[in-house]
Amino acid sequence: MAEAGRDPLQEATTAWEAGELAAFLTRRPERQRAFHTLSGLPVQRVYTPLDLERLDYAASLGLPGQFPFTRGPYPTMYRGQLWTMRQIAGFGTAPETNQRFRYLLAQGQTGLSIDFDMPTLMGYDSDSSMAEGEVGREGVAVDTLADYEELLEGIDLGRISVSMTINPTAWILLAMYVALAERRGIPFADLSGTIQNDIIKEFTAQKEWIYPIRPSMRIVRDTITYCAEHLPRYNPVNISGYHIRDAGATAIQELAFTLGAGIAYVEEVLKTGVPVDAFAARLSFYFISQSDFFEEVAKFRAARRMWARIMRERFGASRPESMRLRFHCQTAGSSLTAVQPQNNVVRTALQALAAVLGGCQSLHTNGMDEALAIPSEEAMKLALRTQQIIAEETGIPSTVDPLGGSYYLEALTDQIEAAAWATLEKIDALGGTLAAVEKNYMQQEIADAAYAFQLAKERGERVVVGVNRYCEPQGGPLPIQLHRLDPETEARQIARLQRVKAARDDRAVARCLRDLQEAARDERANLMPPTIAAVKAHATLGEIVGALQGVFGRYVETPVF
Repeated sequence: MAEAGRDPLQEATTAWEAGELAAFLTRRPERQRAFHTLSGLPVQRVYTPLDLERLDYAASLGLPGQFPFTRGPYPTMYRGQLWTMRQIAGFGTAPETNQRFRYLLAQGQTGLSIDFDMPTLMGYDSDSSMAEGEVGREGVAVDTLADYEELLEGIDLGRISVSMTINPTAWILLAMYVALAERRGIPFADLSGTIQNDIIKEFTAQKEWIYPIRPSMRIVRDTITYCAEHLPRYNPVNISGYHIRDAGATAIQELAFTLGAGIAYVEEVLKTGVPVDAFAARLSFYFISQSDFFEEVAKFRAARRMWARIMRERFGASRPESMRLRFHCQTAGSSLTAVQPQNNVVRTALQALAAVLGGCQSLHTNGMDEALAIPSEEAMKLALRTQQIIAEETGIPSTVDPLGGSYYLEALTDQIEAAAWATLEKIDALGGTLAAVEKNYMQQEIADAAYAFQLAKERGERVVVGVNRYCEPQGGPLPIQLHRLDPETEARQIARLQRVKAARDDRAVARCLRDLQEAARDERANLMPPTIAAVKAHATLGEIVGALQGVFGRYVETPVF
């Protein structure tokens, strides 16, 4: 603020604190001695221009679509195009999930997001003993290209963007996506969507891994370079803070660890000689929207500003697209409660509001029954309607960054950014993200934060309505019918897999798997072309994973406690 206005405001504030405020506090003390955000940042009683004295508007905020993109990655944001409403879905077999996709698209959903079952995520075929009891339980089962074809039957891949929530086996699902598009005659330039493919957060938070971290990074590298050359509109990695946060991290840790992973991926690709501006524009991010409303909005704005600076100042990117952080957002699954599940509708609506005010590019809103089961059709429709109400009824998308300029929000954005930079400096001091993961730094930090948060809930310092305050006797019918796994799912999927194996050319499959292993032994080779050839020959996901396990080995965790 201008110097001429500073002194009168400082004097007025000092007089207010000594006079009216002090007298008022004597009569009516505040509810607690101190207030903090969910991440533990202190919250002042009131914010004024004095809290933004060092704010340089052009350097810290700028205009939407301009560096450092704090106010939004695009000039018009939702005035030009609303965020993609991308509800995740997946259960049972491919035809069952395909029906859910069609239902959600008919309800107005504008993008797809595929949730895979645990065997598919971990690289086991449905007929593996390791898959028993898990086939189709927490997502859809995909063993071969034939499953993938049925999964997306009747869906125009040139018009609908497809996101796939999968990591250690992501490159195989990307190969199936490419093979399917080729079979349908869809130009690669028309394909849009995302594979999550963020293996680093698996080692830090979610724990779905197959190979050790270094060859796992090589796989991610190969997907990025392949997409840079062949799929110009496709996001080959969705660098995820969601799972880090849902595992118990704070907002600051979520931000720092996620951007740290982004730095590691950029460094890995740069080793191949590919220029940063040739691939950086297609790196995308995935954040959670938790319950502390303003902290979440500030986190999203700080994320854009930090990434822009990282890309320009650390990596020398010159294209604005390379510095522009775009993110998918999901409301917080860990905030949902099994008791009083209707409360989850309110939680999700507020979290979705924070995501929109923070400038997300696509959004998933959780179903009210997700603390109990795979979301039901009715719950998913209501969650989608939540987004549609925000988009169509509230007027919020009519202007860009409507909370920008709020004294509190801008000060909080600065606080979060400063704290996240400090964490990134610790990671750099440990030798970078990969070295920090191998030293269990992130894992320990997340575990400590999760434990502290759990204690705060148990002491009642963090209120969860219906759980530790305003509790009610449990029992009675649920307001909606929960999703139930069809007990015949596993048998149907195994029978289908056996039919595919019986009809294929086994010698061609064996040849493709040998080619894949040979490529894996050559650090300079890209694994995508031989993987695409293998899925076209109907090699199974488990066979492809097994072939590379013979070269890369398997990861064994060193627990932090």
